[in-house]
Amino acid sequence: MNRKTMVLTAAAGLLTPTLAACGTATGGGAGSGAIVVGTTDRFEAAEYAPAPFDPAYAYDAGAWNVLRQTVQTLMHTPRAGGQPVPEAASDCRFTDTGNESYRCTLRPGLKFASGDPVTAKDVKFSIDRVLTIKDENGPSSLLANIDSVEAKAADTVVFHLKTPDATFPYKLSTPATGIVSEKNYDAKKLREGFAVDGSGPYTMKAEVKNNQLVRAVFSKNPNYKGDLKLQNDKAELRTYADSTAMGRALAEGKIHMISRTLSPAQISEFSTKPPKGVRLTPLSGLEIRYLGFNTDAPVVKDKAVRQALAAAVDRNALIDKVYGKAAQPLYSLVPTTVTGHVNSFFNKYGAANTAKAAGLLKDAGIKTPVKLTLNYTNDHYGDGTAAEFEALKAQLNSTQLFDITVQGSDWADFRPAQKKGDHAAYGLGWFPDYPDADNFLAPFLEQDNFLGTPYANATVRTRLLPDSRRAADRNVAVPAITEMQDIVAEDVPVLPLWQGKQYVAARDGITGVEWSVNAISDLQLWELGRGVSG
Repeated sequence: MNRKTMVLTAAAGLLTPTLAACGTATGGGAGSGAIVVGTTDRFEAAEYAPAPFDPAYAYDAGAWNVLRQTVQTLMHTPRAGGQPVPEAASDCRFTDTGNESYRCTLRPGLKFASGDPVTAKDVKFSIDRVLTIKDENGPSSLLANIDSVEAKAADTVVFHLKTPDATFPYKLSTPATGIVSEKNYDAKKLREGFAVDGSGPYTMKAEVKNNQLVRAVFSKNPNYKGDLKLQNDKAELRTYADSTAMGRALAEGKIHMISRTLSPAQISEFSTKPPKGVRLTPLSGLEIRYLGFNTDAPVVKDKAVRQALAAAVDRNALIDKVYGKAAQPLYSLVPTTVTGHVNSFFNKYGAANTAKAAGLLKDAGIKTPVKLTLNYTNDHYGDGTAAEFEALKAQLNSTQLFDITVQGSDWADFRPAQKKGDHAAYGLGWFPDYPDADNFLAPFLEQDNFLGTPYANATVRTRLLPDSRRAADRNVAVPAITEMQDIVAEDVPVLPLWQGKQYVAARDGITGVEWSVNAISDLQLWELGRGVSG
């Protein structure tokens, strides 16, 4: 997913949504009724981002964390991970041996928070709407393999797929397939502003200031029927400008928990000398960071340049200098804990091999030092990004094979320029839509990919991706997944750098913290409760 921690900055021509606050939204600290969670994700309604919480538009980790509390999906990922299980549905399954027809039966008595019934027609409307709007920043690419949606009866919906796709149940667990009502959502237009309505575990009211969400208050939906078990009646998501201010609020008892994002320095501090009454909890994580390349740009068009960068970069030194306990080296697009992972880049280039890099450039007849600008976004991925790119510049320039400069820009400028191909090399992150190797490969390698890259490999697109998606048993898909990772290491359209480790910090007395954020960075507010911490 452009799951990419959307942090929106100010822009001209802002919209003016005015939703009243409720509950603790005007209250004080963590002693009030709601369980309050801090985040550095920020949300703004602007001309370039008009509908932050519309399922047809939202495609970032922060917005999805709002939608998962409010908009129900047919399937969901269990609290401990693994294969998706029914949520709004009572049963979902493929009805053919080719994994091209998928049928779901809705739970009896499903209702929207308004009290209106949820039917198969609502599911069809919601999916068709995402595909019809097809917003360039939205998640419609996740659903592109849907040929048609059929409402067979009030409680039965059938998805007909263009090609076999064993990962389709995962896609039905994402907010891209969130069920909404025709009463509140136009079939052909985005719903502008911060309002969101659904049949999920909570209703949400927002406090908005200067077109930015200040806090979102989630109240238990009395009409909710699904697989989730709520441990609280009310929770609040409160936004902060930076990790320092958020950490201070936690230490002072103004909030109960920090979800996103603790800085590397805070992780180190909280693990050794946490504030009184605060505990740090490590969680598994699948966030990755990487360098991407416009493979048509003259400076990196020859893959020998990209290969030399892959050989020269020192991931361990980068992590030691910038991220510490918050990251680990990554030698593939597929994270280490995902089925099918192989250390393809390490197997081909080793670790920080300057001699190998020099040989690759010499054999290709490329004059050194290679002048290259690494572009990054300075307001999107947290406090360490600028330091990370300065460290990359220093280590690559020290090889004398490269003459690296770095350039930071706001996400509102960076992302459009990257998609247009203005940047030869750039840094991005990826938060997976679902925990399968397919979601770490297809978004970068298939046609109309997330990067907008000109890179194309016919073997991947015509054989390996289709073959991997036919396998309902994901272990059967491993040979194709392995081959794709090896092709990426050979061609280097992207250069994986590190895999993130997740941490949350919470005050004593808050339970369910260990389940509050899953491996794909989904915030699960319903898991949080009050009691004696263990």
